Amino acid sequence: MKTAHPPSPWSAALPEAVGWAADAAWEKHAEAIVVLDLRGMGAFTDFFLICSAGSGRQISAVRDAVEEHLERRRIRAAHREGRGTEEWVLLDYGRFVVHIFSQRARLYYDLERLWRAARRHEFAGTGVASREKKTADE
Repeated sequence: MKTAHPPSPWSAALPEAVGWAADAAWEKHAEAIVVLDLRGMGAFTDFFLICSAGSGRQISAVRDAVEEHLERRRIRAAHREGRGTEEWVLLDYGRFVVHIFSQRARLYYDLERLWRAARRHEFAGTGVASREKKTADE
């Protein structure tokens, strides 16, 4: 069972809004929450927040929680895709994009492999720590 955590246990290297979105996903029991830092890589956004959910209902719950968490802070998604789907939801906030996948879709699209050179911020899952690592072959 997950326990309460202090606000934004994410690295100070990430914008607050990304941390808030990750917190919202964690609160709805999203799994394997990862942020890829795409700055300087020629991407159309600075960050991907990627997480998994165990069912279509949970994907919807995570999506709703992220949107509600950010809307309370007057941050609204510029674009949404996948509403009503049970495999993948995308929320585009400009500087960052939230991807909420079923486990199967996450393996299929494998964004983490495609962007393996990005700095990776992993949510430890306990709500009290995060860690960074370079995922590129060094």
